Amino acid sequence: MEIRNIAIIAHVDHGKTSLTDALMKQNGMCEAEESMDSNKLEQERGITIYSKNTSVIYKDVKINIIDTPGHADFGSEVERVLRSIDSVVLLVDAQEGPMPQTKFVLKKSIELGLKPIVVINKIDKPAARISEVKEEIYELFLDLGANDEQLKFPTLYAIAKQGKCTLDPAIPGENLNPLLDTILEYVQPATTEEALNKELTAQPFNLAYDNFLGRLAIARIYNGKISVGQKVTIIKQDGISTSKVTKLFTFHGLKRQEVQTAYSGDIALIAGIPNIYIGDTICENENQEPLPHIKIDEPTISLSFLVNDSPFAGQDGKYVTNNQIKERLQKELEVNVGLKVDFSPTTYYKISSRGELHVAILLENMRREGYELQVSQPTVIIKEENGQKLEPYEEITIDIPDNLTGTIIDKISRRKGIMTKLTTHNGNSRLLFDIPVRGLLGYRAEFVVDTRGEGILCSHNLGFRPYAGDIEKTEFGSMISMATGKVLAFSLANLQNRGQLYTAPTTQVYEGMVIGNTAKGNDMEVNPIKGKNLTNMRSSNADEAIELTTPIELTIEKGLSIMKEDEYLEITPHFVRLRKKGLTKNARNKNRRPGVVEETEE
Repeated sequence: MEIRNIAIIAHVDHGKTSLTDALMKQNGMCEAEESMDSNKLEQERGITIYSKNTSVIYKDVKINIIDTPGHADFGSEVERVLRSIDSVVLLVDAQEGPMPQTKFVLKKSIELGLKPIVVINKIDKPAARISEVKEEIYELFLDLGANDEQLKFPTLYAIAKQGKCTLDPAIPGENLNPLLDTILEYVQPATTEEALNKELTAQPFNLAYDNFLGRLAIARIYNGKISVGQKVTIIKQDGISTSKVTKLFTFHGLKRQEVQTAYSGDIALIAGIPNIYIGDTICENENQEPLPHIKIDEPTISLSFLVNDSPFAGQDGKYVTNNQIKERLQKELEVNVGLKVDFSPTTYYKISSRGELHVAILLENMRREGYELQVSQPTVIIKEENGQKLEPYEEITIDIPDNLTGTIIDKISRRKGIMTKLTTHNGNSRLLFDIPVRGLLGYRAEFVVDTRGEGILCSHNLGFRPYAGDIEKTEFGSMISMATGKVLAFSLANLQNRGQLYTAPTTQVYEGMVIGNTAKGNDMEVNPIKGKNLTNMRSSNADEAIELTTPIELTIEKGLSIMKEDEYLEITPHFVRLRKKGLTKNARNKNRRPGVVEETEE
């Protein structure tokens, strides 16, 4: 069967998964209720976290489709995928236009010589700017150095949620056949007679794990064929090894289809190679020329994972020991290639990741599996090259109402952000900044407050650049519980005027736990379990109702962004708590940061 290999790339929430789901359903490759976003976290958050493979059969041609993540923290997934396919379908929102992740993945595609197919999605939006967005895409291609062939990209117009596509926005689409016909016309066949007759060469671009089969390589077969029982040679950067293929699968819709042989041009799951890694070359003998290695982008932030030692430790989790956390992290490394773990320390494990969301997803998965642990504040990875200090930078794109631009420019400039572009349209502004990751850490929560929830902030990694120097940030103090027990509404009513609370009445707290922040910037010890003194005298306001503001819900992402250097984030299956490393005042006095004052609420 003839094969075409494509990837669907786009920014977050531009409709990649909706388009892929519609393609499968229209071609009878999945049930009506099935979706590419099968992971529970993906369904809850409405984003794609893990790249996934599927296929559709159209006009007797097999089209392998890879649905890629749109968030910058999972950008390493997209880069690897692009090496294994022959064209990309670039999906762009008809209102928002090209966004940071669009620019990032398109740049990689153009560098690899791929010829994209452009789909402008959500053309039914009331604020759709179809002709302007098409012009912006063309400008983006020029800015990224596209050649003449790449600039002749076909453009289609779609409403992915309704499963409709058209070559002319003035003529309503009926189904997605125009897109499939365009793929057959513009994408080169993956299989050729010449490639079939060559010796086997394949390269994994992703990994999977099966409890029975172990590590699985998701690989593109470039030449020859691979069969069950075949002895293969694996050429790695640091050596050569041999293995025997135990099972083979290809993709048929969302399902894995077991096969005895897979041929050049196809994408296959290969079992039986325990030491396989992304970028290795699978071939027949060690004399063959290995394929160019796939480089994984370096992590930008690091933090420590520790055993939970709070007063409430072990009350909620199923897996709480050091060895259990270590085994879980080793299992994660089987498939999560954007993550690095240093197992050398004995009391903690140093984790390096692509961003706060990347590590928050891992922690969320662990807590749902029954793990209990605590983590330190994320810090930026600083490196030195040729005697120069370097740090990671990101490009951020901000969409906000015009009246908020002054506030945002001022805040980001203080954090060493440099504005590179400003455009306005219909009362909204789009601002582009280059900013050190240090300046961005902890800002997202502040951004939501500054823009009253009306702003959109997206980012993508720019690599390492010279160190930017000291960064000015808004400092909040911590409200620290000085007692253990159940929080009372009477006490919170007095404390809520001092800052924002993270704790609701009846919550169990312990000494040293952070229950809120203080606007003044100094840490403050408080007693949240203090009740109203009872007397035999009845005061005039004795029966006044207590009015409490809703506390800030402490999620893993929120906690990672607001925690301080001398704090841990305690994560259990049902609770996320912020605490000081030193639980007592004496312990905190020993390792207090210079200039930090701790007050006591009378």
